[in-house]
Amino acid sequence: MSIVRAPVVLRSLGRMARTSELHARGVRHAELARAVHTGEVLRPRQGVYALADTSESWLHAASHGGTVGCGAAAAAHGLWVLNVPTDHHVWMGTAGTPRSECRDCVLHWDEGHVRVGEPAPVANALLQLALCCGIECFFAALESALRKSILSPGAFWWLRRHVPLSMRWLLAFARADADSGLESILRLRLHLLGIIVRTQVSIRQVGEVDFVIGDRLIIEADGRQNHEREKERDKDLRRDAAAAAAGYTTLRFSYALIVNDWALVIAAIRGAIARDAHLAPAS
Repeated sequence: MSIVRAPVVLRSLGRMARTSELHARGVRHAELARAVHTGEVLRPRQGVYALADTSESWLHAASHGGTVGCGAAAAAHGLWVLNVPTDHHVWMGTAGTPRSECRDCVLHWDEGHVRVGEPAPVANALLQLALCCGIECFFAALESALRKSILSPGAFWWLRRHVPLSMRWLLAFARADADSGLESILRLRLHLLGIIVRTQVSIRQVGEVDFVIGDRLIIEADGRQNHEREKERDKDLRRDAAAAAAGYTTLRFSYALIVNDWALVIAAIRGAIARDAHLAPAS
């Protein structure tokens, strides 16, 4: 009779599983003991096994009886996260009980049932971001979840009930058409300054642009990596030239400018508005 190998089953289950799940798939006690002895498999806590290459944050969370939460959970769901906290954020769920004292982690107790090997659900991860990382990080991840259609209507309303009152307006303000979290942050910041933008605007002979202020001021947020940006540079220049030929002014900002030098970005936008670059010429 062939032996069902623990590492093979764990990889098919997503790197971490309970003993009962492994047994149900034919992995025997002797095979688990062998895999742990050889270092192919780790046991972060009693009754839970993980592949040796499982990330430290997942092992840490499992060792304390929970799973990854906050920024790490949002990233695991593929959401755009501005800043993933460097300390360990562990979601314990409603019925969680810490297996040991944790001095270097943040425990989250919002409702739900922890499942071994799965991150905190999307709504829980967003709530934790709201509480730990501020409105920009929360809003960018929220619009990312809406864009990916992974936040169900029920989860959306659960989140609305649980976020701080001061942040509930963000759920009404959020849209599902932001191409990146950088666009979400830019739109949020401009809104807070009283600058109204139209998003994902289609312009003849130019294509779809990120934002338009007024009639003629285009704002583009370039969140691409350096090598991707260099590859697309000619395409961007052609778009900007076509926009200029059509009477538009284009302001294009990189990730580094928006995140690290916002004062320069807003000075450029306000300067363009002061020169009436956003207004169509009077007929």
